[in-house]
Amino acid sequence: MKTSPTFDYEQIFWEKGLSYIAGADEVGKGAFAGPVVAASVILPANKIFFSLEKINDSKKLSSKQREELDLVIKANAVCYNIATVGIEIINRSGIGVATDMALYEAVMGLPALAQHILVDAFYIKKIPSTLQTPIIKGDQKSYTIAAASIIAKVYRDKLMRDLDKQYGNYQFAKHKGYGTLIHRKLIKQYGLSPIHRTSFNLQKFV
Repeated sequence: MKTSPTFDYEQIFWEKGLSYIAGADEVGKGAFAGPVVAASVILPANKIFFSLEKINDSKKLSSKQREELDLVIKANAVCYNIATVGIEIINRSGIGVATDMALYEAVMGLPALAQHILVDAFYIKKIPSTLQTPIIKGDQKSYTIAAASIIAKVYRDKLMRDLDKQYGNYQFAKHKGYGTLIHRKLIKQYGLSPIHRTSFNLQKFV
């Protein structure tokens, strides 16, 4: 069944008089290389964007669509914030800790204080559970989470294109660090780079 985001979850809190509902999502959790990135966005209560119907889970959009919507979201949002957690923490503490840290920093760094948080899939540690609503496949159900996923994806893709200039052998601009067949072949050919996630047991591909 096809699922498209709505404002249904946000509306529950808007009707309670809470205007600042943040959506939070991460990108890059499953990648073999590079940082994990999280974004948080607060959209205006009840405001309809001219391109709202196009906002969706970032994975369902083309690169061009994401980049266009990234500009629309940022121009219309009450506020947004992006947080990056790098390879050192991922390798030292694990991707779960790093992802939670990125989501926490994304939400807590918002210029406006979120009155409630809609987060994709999991509670964010260190934030009271009463202030959060985790939604499975939230980026396919909530406009605000979908908006956060788009901003995070556009930001991380640019980071990976920049890293490609430093580590050109691995074609990071093409696969963005994910474990594609070509990426695995390049790891076997060139070994692991300084931005690969050794905590992922990637040695088996060398």
